[in-house]
Amino acid sequence: MFHGFFVETGRTIIFFKQSFPLLFTQPYRFGEIIRHMEFIGNKSIFIIALTGAFTGMAMSYQIYLGFNLVNATNLVGPTVALGITRELGPVLTGLIVAARAGGAMAARLATMRVSEQIDAMEVMGIDPRQYLVAPRLVAALVSMPLLCGMFDFVAMSGSYYLCVHVLHLDEAIFWDKIQLWLNPRDINEGLIKAAIFGGTFGAICTYRGYHASGGAKGVGEATNSGVVFSMVLIIVVNFFTTNIIRLFYSIKDAL
Repeated sequence: MFHGFFVETGRTIIFFKQSFPLLFTQPYRFGEIIRHMEFIGNKSIFIIALTGAFTGMAMSYQIYLGFNLVNATNLVGPTVALGITRELGPVLTGLIVAARAGGAMAARLATMRVSEQIDAMEVMGIDPRQYLVAPRLVAALVSMPLLCGMFDFVAMSGSYYLCVHVLHLDEAIFWDKIQLWLNPRDINEGLIKAAIFGGTFGAICTYRGYHASGGAKGVGEATNSGVVFSMVLIIVVNFFTTNIIRLFYSIKDAL
């Protein structure tokens, strides 16, 4: 199982490296990028906002219950802010968008493959990777940080509403502690990770869809495996990305 996981990961990385540079070859497909950004980004806004609001409130309440035992409720705001911007924001955004948009990307490409539309494009002299894959990869890379930023904002708005208007924590202390503890580099860390997750699920789902086979059954298998593999790899990549970014900041601070 582990051997197959690493083999598929390697093949997906190679597929990404071969497909992404095609965006910079003529004819340029900027219109396709905008169209896919609208599908990945704009159509994910509602579900990201809804998830972000309830995630911020749920996380705030759980942390409040714990900190209330040691009389440290003043730290609920900054603790939630750090958790949202560094981890929950990019990871949950990646998982949600991978399930919604990634699955649709894999299904669309798989359908085109099994119905021989991709083969027909090759016969007509159109590079299917440049036309179908590269714009989707760029759209995922660009849309994910934007969605993550919105998730962070809505989650903190939900946290503010619960802490100040429901739990009656002091509003001035809530914002003062966040400004004191939250560094812009924490927000940047989350946005960088979101872009990486966008490239991750974009590469996996387009790879699975592009190489689908076996008719309708193959379309279903490509979609399912693309979503599952994307979610697993986002969790794995998050661990290593977090450590690499922390190491980078440590070296930068030491200089």
